[in-house]
Amino acid sequence: MGTALSLYLLSFLILIVGGFVLNIVTSIWCYRDSIRKGNSKEFSVIILVATLFFPVIGLIVYLLIRK
Repeated sequence: MGTALSLYLLSFLILIVGGFVLNIVTSIWCYRDSIRKGNSKEFSVIILVATLFFPVIGLIVYLLIRK
């Protein structure tokens, strides 16, 4: 019983940390891509913050509005 519970907790922890790391990686990618496309640094920081706080919606919106 204790082993199964610890396995579930470990899996949950790995899932949460993996999602957090994926969020950070996609936010950095959006920032760098925005800079590379010629947008201003201010706009790129807004994109970075938007994708950090709203990961799925922010990424979809960025992919739709990028040049």
